[in-house]
Amino acid sequence: MLDKSLEYYRVIMKREPGTPIPAAELPEGFFFSMYREGDELAWAEIEASVQEFDDVEEAATYFHENYVPYATEVVRRTLFIQREDGKKVATFTAWWNYTGRRRHPFMHWVAVKPSYQGLGLGKAIIARGVKLMTELEGDCTMYIPTQTWSHKAIRLYRWAGFELELNEPEPGGVINQTKQALALIKHLI
Repeated sequence: MLDKSLEYYRVIMKREPGTPIPAAELPEGFFFSMYREGDELAWAEIEASVQEFDDVEEAATYFHENYVPYATEVVRRTLFIQREDGKKVATFTAWWNYTGRRRHPFMHWVAVKPSYQGLGLGKAIIARGVKLMTELEGDCTMYIPTQTWSHKAIRLYRWAGFELELNEPEPGGVINQTKQALALIKHLI
């Protein structure tokens, strides 16, 4: 869940080429799966459950507008963790941002439903997601945008080899407020 008691700042994290790919196993009873047509509702439910969107409808609209138009890419780049009964409980999107000059590999929308947090699913989906990203993009510089409200996730991203990006003002066209954020969250990460 997001910690909205803190002032909001955008945090950019960066993984350099050559950084070891992390490893984490899924707990028993959970499996990885890739997006299939119709999974947009599951994605929206997961993202709304962690308060990234006000409701499932808003999240589903975002997914339809930003990912569904890239039908061949969304099936290769949207990862889920699901239970044995097929219910999806976590997601990771290995995407990109364009600046008009170049494409920047960006990880989007990493989330685990609150009732499944603390089981190791976050580490597992981040580890599998980083591996997926390197398979799709090569071992290159990659980014993940996050926020002060997600300070718990920042620890996981650091575990996965991402570091706070303090120098690039707008990697991938995303405004970087990491220096301002650090004053608020340094003791939390």
